[in-house]
Amino acid sequence: MSERKVLNKYYPPDFDPSKIPKLKLPKDRQYVVRLMAPFNMRCKTCGEYIYKGKKFNARKETVQNELYLGLPIFRFYIKCTRCLAEITFKTDPENTDYTMEHGATRNFQAEKLLEEEEKRVQKEREDEELNNPMKVLENRTKDSKLEMEVLENLQELKELNQRQANVDFEAMLQQHRVSEEEKRQREQEEDRREMEAMMEQARRRRLLEDSDSDEELALAPSPMPVRATPTAILEEVPQIKKQKLESWERSVGALGSKSKLAGLVVAKKAPAQRTSSSNGHVGLPSSGTGIPQSLKDANSLPRIPGSSSLSQLGAYSDSEDSSSSS
Repeated sequence: MSERKVLNKYYPPDFDPSKIPKLKLPKDRQYVVRLMAPFNMRCKTCGEYIYKGKKFNARKETVQNELYLGLPIFRFYIKCTRCLAEITFKTDPENTDYTMEHGATRNFQAEKLLEEEEKRVQKEREDEELNNPMKVLENRTKDSKLEMEVLENLQELKELNQRQANVDFEAMLQQHRVSEEEKRQREQEEDRREMEAMMEQARRRRLLEDSDSDEELALAPSPMPVRATPTAILEEVPQIKKQKLESWERSVGALGSKSKLAGLVVAKKAPAQRTSSSNGHVGLPSSGTGIPQSLKDANSLPRIPGSSSLSQLGAYSDSEDSSSSS
């Protein structure tokens, strides 16, 4: 069996390559290629802008009778994306660029024009210097003169900057010392004010504590006295009652020497022992069971001249407490 992949083909002994018919293709035949727009352009038919990098399925052909240093020039056909008008451009190997031919206009490019102008001027200068030695000397003199002017201008700018940027180090140090001194004085003033505020606050707090301690001492109960005998408390009861009456009068005040609450308590009258005097007044019996014990105790208390009814009422309540405790 023969090999599946054959590298060498069999040529019979009577093989004649000149008898093989050649395929005749036109020289200007076109190929379909995929390319991108090489520059920004605008369609002349509809005014549509086609930007650089837009992809097209273009037709490529070789331009006849045009060569640059043996390199062929190719032409491309594309269609506008809006009106489908045909646009053509071709390669420019001389300037490594593309040239617009038909159907659109290339957008303005200032950088490209500037580069072209510089190249044109440089080429003209080289052509002049090629056949004219005096022109070469003249151009060199102009270049050296221009270079000297540039250096002088640069030196003037440097001197101007130095004059404007002249730094006085002594003045800078003096200003720094003044600023530091002002800052230190300002800090000392702030510390002094803060210390005075703290001292004033402490003084006020101390005054408040002293006033609170005085009030506590005034309101603190007196210690219980030590009595020699257990029966000595009976002798202190009238003095305690007298002190209570005095404190009551100081707080309430004397309303009058006459008792106005005396008429509120009325003794129960016995019908059998009622007696009438000659002047028409009804008298109470000297002794009877109709008078309550609390009234007797209240009458038995010593009366202080000039005492008010409220003070007598306080004495009355004290008598009731004593009687209930006994």
